[in-house]
Amino acid sequence: MDDIVVGIDVGTTKICTLIARIEDDENLRIMGVGVEPSEGIRKGVIVDLTAAAQAIARSVAKAEQTSGLKIDSALVSLAGAHVSSINSRGVVAVTGEVVDELDVERALEAARAVAIPSSREIIHVIQRGFVLDGEDGIHQPIGMHGYRLEVEAHVITAASATVENIRHAVASAGVEVAQFVLNPLASAEVVLTDTERQMGAVVCDIGGGTTDLAIYVNGDVWHTMVLAVGGNHITADIAHGLRLPINQAEDAKKQYGHSLRTEVMADESFTVTPFGEDQPVRIRRQDMTHIIEARVEEMFDLCLQEIKRSGYDGLLPAGMILTGGVSLLPGIRNLASRVLGMPVRTAQPEKLLGLADKLNSPAYSTSVGLLYWAAALQSLPAGDGSRRKMRSQQKGENQSWNTMKNLLKRLLP
Repeated sequence: MDDIVVGIDVGTTKICTLIARIEDDENLRIMGVGVEPSEGIRKGVIVDLTAAAQAIARSVAKAEQTSGLKIDSALVSLAGAHVSSINSRGVVAVTGEVVDELDVERALEAARAVAIPSSREIIHVIQRGFVLDGEDGIHQPIGMHGYRLEVEAHVITAASATVENIRHAVASAGVEVAQFVLNPLASAEVVLTDTERQMGAVVCDIGGGTTDLAIYVNGDVWHTMVLAVGGNHITADIAHGLRLPINQAEDAKKQYGHSLRTEVMADESFTVTPFGEDQPVRIRRQDMTHIIEARVEEMFDLCLQEIKRSGYDGLLPAGMILTGGVSLLPGIRNLASRVLGMPVRTAQPEKLLGLADKLNSPAYSTSVGLLYWAAALQSLPAGDGSRRKMRSQQKGENQSWNTMKNLLKRLLP
């Protein structure tokens, strides 16, 4: 079972459980898929624990049924406005003349020691690079000679109560949370190329309730952010503007939605049944497009503000990689490029084997990304500075105990 990986994407609009087998270094064979409409979750945060737990249980049961496997633990996605990030630095003295895995662990522990409120917990500590005796730009220090080791790390934190609610909801389905993974980091595993990672790019995953951003420079994560706006806000705007029930507004958005009025013909129309009307009414498509364009433009304005606030806006020649369900909206790439003033492309999961028919869509980038993240973690030994350097740390006592055991091994004869 070592080659089996499981991911549960707990989203605002859907719960997606995927089970896959690692075929080789690049490909995954999807063995089980369980997609259920999300309940009890708003903007990435659980608002009804019972409803959310039941939706997750149904999704897990579907995936187990199609794969014939029992799920014990899984990687789970995390999003919501409660997520925040800071960059930290850890400094330690090298215990011998040569840097080893324990020195790297100690440096990461030092970087992890940031002042955060008791109501928050650390989700990821991701190493960005090392400095050895003043020499920066080092990606893999193990085996190198030196006396002073520094690590630059990106620390992602989240509200403890929200995290525990998700953990409890997943546990109610009989699944243990092996690790939480921030949505844009999971999506980046699928949609980002190595060239874009090195040159500098921003991953933008627009889902139903949140817009998730991750900025990559020189192959590392430099900034992450979650904005509490998404596709549901577009639907709500259409419902208010055209006086439609939410389900009709969602259907109209998917069938006739467009992000740019200039690309919609003036004589195009469609029929809906607004509140207070017994008979269907014909609506001009341009009227709805006007509503959509205003909201989507505002969403990318917020993204641009966040990119500028990070201070890395001049380091993104590869532009934005757009994914998530909202990226299926026609014309959104051109609108994003106009607002942001940078290259924009849309991306989706590719090179999947097995039950992958439904998954070749931007809406499943995070779900598939969880599998790639799990596969990468399985293939990396502790302390390995891989090409993606995904040193994700989890809250708990196991890691401290392992560090203590390693220290005792070094001290005892």
